[in-house]
Amino acid sequence: MVDDAGMPYDDMTDTEFEEFCFELMRELGFVNVDWRKGTGLNASPADGGRDIVAERQVEEFDGSVHLERWFVDCKHYKQGVPPDKITGLLAWATAERANVALVIASNYLSNPCKDFLKTYELNNRPPFRVKHWERPQLSKLLEGRDEFISRYVDARLRTEAEIVAAEEYHFDKLWYYRKEVLINRIETGRTEPLKPDIERMMRQAMRTVEEKYADNPDFVIPADDRELWNVAYLTGELSALRWVLGDDWNNGDT
Repeated sequence: MVDDAGMPYDDMTDTEFEEFCFELMRELGFVNVDWRKGTGLNASPADGGRDIVAERQVEEFDGSVHLERWFVDCKHYKQGVPPDKITGLLAWATAERANVALVIASNYLSNPCKDFLKTYELNNRPPFRVKHWERPQLSKLLEGRDEFISRYVDARLRTEAEIVAAEEYHFDKLWYYRKEVLINRIETGRTEPLKPDIERMMRQAMRTVEEKYADNPDFVIPADDRELWNVAYLTGELSALRWVLGDDWNNGDT
């Protein structure tokens, strides 16, 4: 089951979210799915209010099949989507006689936006249906689609920002673990004690790192598992991340 508290698209850019919606429409069985990006930039200025055009096969009771034309506008907002951001979709759906105008919001439509849609449908009686998929609906649609999430979402290329953040995390984790190893060696008599002022600064630095990752239960390695998390393993992870960022191989300096 998809955890609504952490959706797989939360860290995506606007363009990546549009691509996610494009792939989701195909996963849901839509045909002739067209992503109207129109540019290589991280935006879609050429979409004209509909990011995706897709068709859905509808079978009638007598067995006949017809196609519904859906216009889709993707909104990757942390805050509620305001009314003025969906007017382009409605205008295009009217002009090109779509069957459905769909807003896919990574979070939620704002309350004024929902009120606007209700008033629009009441006053204009559009020849198309107006739908919106918000975070709960997307969570429901992704239930049981672990293969899709694994194939598309989990397999997407990491952004540079994600890699830099992972490098920082692994640097801190390896640095902290090395200090724990050093303390253990001192306490067991395998290494000479540090000078008092140096030990004081080291432990203060460790407390600072602990505070930084206080909300991450995976940062501090449990004592019972530390034999599985040796320096070589952590160094390999850090080295790989640094290589992706352009550094030489085997740089595990902390």
